[in-house]
Amino acid sequence: MARRLRIIGTNSGNDGCPTLYEDLDTGEVLVQGDVVTGPDDLAQLRNVKPGEGVVAVPRVLLADFAPREADKVPVMIGFDEFGGMFRTFEHTAWRLETRRRYESDEETETYRRFVRGEDAGWDLDDPWCASRREQAALGKRFERVRIVDDPPTPGQRYLLDNARRNSAVGEDIRNLWRSEAERLRLPAEDFWLFDSRVIARLHFDDDDRMTGVELITDPVQVVRACQVRDAAWHHAVPYDVFAGQVPSAE
Repeated sequence: MARRLRIIGTNSGNDGCPTLYEDLDTGEVLVQGDVVTGPDDLAQLRNVKPGEGVVAVPRVLLADFAPREADKVPVMIGFDEFGGMFRTFEHTAWRLETRRRYESDEETETYRRFVRGEDAGWDLDDPWCASRREQAALGKRFERVRIVDDPPTPGQRYLLDNARRNSAVGEDIRNLWRSEAERLRLPAEDFWLFDSRVIARLHFDDDDRMTGVELITDPVQVVRACQVRDAAWHHAVPYDVFAGQVPSAE
């Protein structure tokens, strides 16, 4: 079905270019301009998918006619696309973990062994570990700060043990007491920050099951996430040192 378009504005007279259009059904904005085809120009662009093109327009066109306000509709991505981000990011993947339990952890055999007081039996050759090692070998950094209650919940104790596995395959794990996180006014939400430019906010239901991933590229929110990362990383303690501060569960 053809789009229903209306012209928002143009500063090109009658020669047909450049122009902005609005899709009346979706609210998307279409940009008409000179197609960028130079190999040296295209080589500087990121993440251009097959079928995508780039056009050049005068800055004044956007300043004069681009919509000033837009309804913010959350951009949700599938779990497969989310998983792919751990292969396609360029240099840093940073995580803030704030929850007291994760339902997905409790479904695993390693968790059941751990709560029985047995060795969790981490498999350092499973596909997840192999992928982390592969990406870390390329010089990419995986970092996490995990918020811990005092006393820690069973799920938090499990993740403290889990840090041994993650560290063995290239992740850098640190922990922070919840009271310190609250003093620093860290947000009570889980998210990944990729390359200091894209947030993947994780959504959970009341049973602590992850239900979706929201992709955020708004510069204001990204800068805030970078500030959260810097504060949390500065105050958090390496997991092996932190483990010595955690009293026994007995």
